[in-house]
Amino acid sequence: MASEVFAVSHTAGVTNSESVLLNGVNGHTYVILSIMICETAGAAETFDLYVDDGGGGTDYEIYSDQALAANATFEHTSKLVIVDEDHLCAATASSANVDIVVSYLDITR
Repeated sequence: MASEVFAVSHTAGVTNSESVLLNGVNGHTYVILSIMICETAGAAETFDLYVDDGGGGTDYEIYSDQALAANATFEHTSKLVIVDEDHLCAATASSANVDIVVSYLDITR
């Protein structure tokens, strides 16, 4: 039976290694409603936000080397859809401390 559920993902301490923000599951469609990215260490940073297609290592950049000021919040509000086993991922350019909150609609098929 199909269902639609609003959900949120919280990822604290994103740094320069890949962080999976949303780990897709087969049979689900995820409509990303907003992504809030907050730098918490007091140092300007850049970040990448991307979709890892099927979790297989092929990355499709949404933002590449996007600037994020010290103690600032970046808000992405354009809708984005990922399906099945796609992963929404992020990483910073250097050692950092960035928190990310993703609001989304989880639709089972």
